[in-house]
Amino acid sequence: MKDRRQNIPSKMAKTRVVLRSRELTRYVPVTRLFHRETLRRMLEKNGMVYVKPDIGSLGIGVIKVEKKGLAYSYQSGTRRFSFPGFPALFRSLQQRIGRRRYLVQKGIHVLRHGHRPFDFRVMIQRSPSRRWEPTGIAGRVAHPLKIVTNGSQGGTIYPAAALLTPHGGKAGAGRLIRLMNRIARVTAAQLSRTYPALNELGLDVAIDRSLRPWILEVNTSPDPCPFTKLPDRRMIRKIVAYARGYGKHYRLVCNKAKRAPATGRKR
Repeated sequence: MKDRRQNIPSKMAKTRVVLRSRELTRYVPVTRLFHRETLRRMLEKNGMVYVKPDIGSLGIGVIKVEKKGLAYSYQSGTRRFSFPGFPALFRSLQQRIGRRRYLVQKGIHVLRHGHRPFDFRVMIQRSPSRRWEPTGIAGRVAHPLKIVTNGSQGGTIYPAAALLTPHGGKAGAGRLIRLMNRIARVTAAQLSRTYPALNELGLDVAIDRSLRPWILEVNTSPDPCPFTKLPDRRMIRKIVAYARGYGKHYRLVCNKAKRAPATGRKR
């Protein structure tokens, strides 16, 4: 039975649908429901995980958890907590999470810009002809004291190529941008088989140190604010125009995200 909702809040529900695509499975970090033994096993195997709310947005509630030797720690917001063993770590996390449904996701060692992690918001929308079309990619560099890259958490917005070129050269940056757009197309096609009423998606995509992309999560009601901070205004114009075509109007009040230092402006 087809689901006619246009907004799917559960990250786990969307992840399960995405994983039905054989092409996409290699781009999805291991993601499980938060349980004590799941957290312990994933920390033993990976050394770093992200604990995040199943339903949530704007990077709120995301926690980075690490195991180094026999010591454990986590960071939430700008605060970092350390523990001598797993039981104390888990008790603290459980108190912080409470009864809310959380996920554990394998940590990705992402590329950095000036020692700050960055990822990308990839926007894909229904065109006027109802075809899925990528309409923009914006780079998001984390606030110096935070683990999340969201503009709403004080992140800085860059053109994608400006962040990727130092790591992969001009040709490598172009290849990764094309690959992210390809991943967005396949993701949209996969999700819209189950949720045919979808009109737009915002993929959060990270690139690891071997230049492999990872889908961190998929948003079905994405905030276009990052695109208002780019020097090239063509992306946000197209995003707004396509949204208007399917009856959506954005409230573009974007005060928290920072604009990258100017290096020339295109209009």
